[in-house]
Amino acid sequence: MIALATGLILSCGADQAMKKGDRLYAIGEYHDAAVQYRKAYGQTPSKERELKGARAKKMADCYRRINFTNKAITAYNNVVRYKQADSLTHFYLGQLYMRNGNYKEAARQFKIAIDSLQFRNSPLLTLAQSRLKAAESAPIWKKEGSDYIVKREALFNSRRAEYSPMLAGDDHDHLYFTSTRNQAQGDDYSGITGTKAADIFFSQKDDKGKWMKPQAIDSELNSDFDEGACCFSPDGQTMFLTLCKTDPNSPRYASIAISNRTDATWSKPTELSISKDTLFSYAHPAVSPDGEWLYFVSDMPGGLGGYDLWRCRLYGNHEIGSIENLGAPVNTSGNEMFPTFRPNGDFYFSSDGHPGMGGLDIYILKKGTKALEHPGTPLNSQGDDFGMTFEGRHNRGYFCSNRGDIRGYDHIYSFYNPEIIQTVKGWVYEQDGYELPAAQVYMVGNDGTNLKLNVLGDGSFTQEIKPGVDYVFLGTCKGYLNHQEQLQVEPVKKSEEYVLQFPLANISAPVLIENIFYDFDKATLRPESQAALDELVKLLNDNPNITIELSAHTDNRGSDQYNERLSQQRAQNVVNYLIQKGIEPERLTPKGYGEAKPKRIKRKVAEKYPFLKEGDILNDTLINTLSEEQQEQCHQLNRRTEFIVLRTTYGLFDKAGKLKR
Repeated sequence: MIALATGLILSCGADQAMKKGDRLYAIGEYHDAAVQYRKAYGQTPSKERELKGARAKKMADCYRRINFTNKAITAYNNVVRYKQADSLTHFYLGQLYMRNGNYKEAARQFKIAIDSLQFRNSPLLTLAQSRLKAAESAPIWKKEGSDYIVKREALFNSRRAEYSPMLAGDDHDHLYFTSTRNQAQGDDYSGITGTKAADIFFSQKDDKGKWMKPQAIDSELNSDFDEGACCFSPDGQTMFLTLCKTDPNSPRYASIAISNRTDATWSKPTELSISKDTLFSYAHPAVSPDGEWLYFVSDMPGGLGGYDLWRCRLYGNHEIGSIENLGAPVNTSGNEMFPTFRPNGDFYFSSDGHPGMGGLDIYILKKGTKALEHPGTPLNSQGDDFGMTFEGRHNRGYFCSNRGDIRGYDHIYSFYNPEIIQTVKGWVYEQDGYELPAAQVYMVGNDGTNLKLNVLGDGSFTQEIKPGVDYVFLGTCKGYLNHQEQLQVEPVKKSEEYVLQFPLANISAPVLIENIFYDFDKATLRPESQAALDELVKLLNDNPNITIELSAHTDNRGSDQYNERLSQQRAQNVVNYLIQKGIEPERLTPKGYGEAKPKRIKRKVAEKYPFLKEGDILNDTLINTLSEEQQEQCHQLNRRTEFIVLRTTYGLFDKAGKLKR
């Protein structure tokens, strides 16, 4: 009687644990569900083989979903032991042994699964055959290796999970990533993972270029829910992130949200409406380098199976256009996740549907090609490898992996592939002024290259270039004259970056011509003026439709008549030089102002001379209030040669006033 009563009590307790586990499983809380299934399994007598095997299967499924690989293997083997295994059991065992690097046992399990599936029309058959191929190939890939160098980055990692790193900033000096570390907001622990809900953290480089300790984002960006897997718009002002809200009574569906940057603060995320169907997940956003497409992962209908990669058009104000599935060769009947772009347009993602080392492997679809590349080890491993981010055009940056972590937690790794990359970095700014973020640069190469490049907030751009190609770059901005640079790219033995400057002259304001020198008290041009004047010749040739007034100015010492005559002669001598260099005389008007137009101080000049401020005019009234040394500096500033644009239509019309072709 006692044994019977004990058995009834255990049976009742096991049934209650199963019911509780099933409720937790239904809403995706696999960690807590596994606790209940394990309790029920332990209370189920071994003689009830069918029931014990069924409960082991549910426990194994939870462990598999939360990456408790060793526990999942033990549980699935118990399913086999109690003769409740089916083809899916052996398929999952094969996957788990792959994650452990036991490729021989993985191949055996996949063969068992294939034997039971070969006469059925099941998508699982194709996947099992693909996994068998991977299990047989993985030892060879592991032995072959690759040029990648991989290192676990202790500074960014904790005892919990860190994943989906993303570099940001014009100099790639900010690193954002997702983490379930103890510093995440909230006090509750997730029933899905057994850890805190994930938050977005960031690290930045100090003045010496060294990464600082990661910290939480101090704004409304993070909440008590899960936030993570973020990316940025090309201008860096909008963050796209994955948001997972918790409902204790419903399944959890991920969504994509946006946060806008104001100064240094990220706003509270607002959900992006990708589809009206909210019964599916939308996650892992990635914006194309041109900012025109949003890529993401979803389990919505119309895919090839599992989670697929999709994309949709991005319009102004984050309006969403039509949605399309990426299809083959990217998507499979397995899971494709974590899309990202290298700035050169190469597309990276992770998949467990293509032959790989185990878990999620990283794959590359290079721009302009249709064949996938598997970068091999050590970038890929027997675990999950995903979440690439790149340091500019170079093949280096960060990714994440759960390799070697017995709890299945992801951690951040750096990677570097020492391939030879040649890039050009350009800076577009106002001549004698600051950066021009509204500028555009046209890039033409004799290999057929024809690109329009937008600049970043600091007026810079970076573009990959090819050896053996001659390029012409034209910097443009509304209200400014064009500036052209040429570059001949020679083959090199190591990566190299070429730097070009694009100082654009303001059409509506006088432009200083620096480094113009005359003999003392004379109008004769000194030889060291030639370099600056040749730059002016180049500017006039780059802008053949402008005419300019070339003006010379003196300080306030000497008589008005003398200064005006001397400055007129100096302006004329500059014009004579330009004419000798082939500039049409009709485009040039020399004018000597003497001391009549003292210099107006711009912000950049004011930063150089602390005793002056923007808008100051260097007339007698101001100069007489200064010290002797400061007065001499003002006299030097007043002695200058400038030009101003008079017309922008020279040579555009014929004698009848009609526009020339």
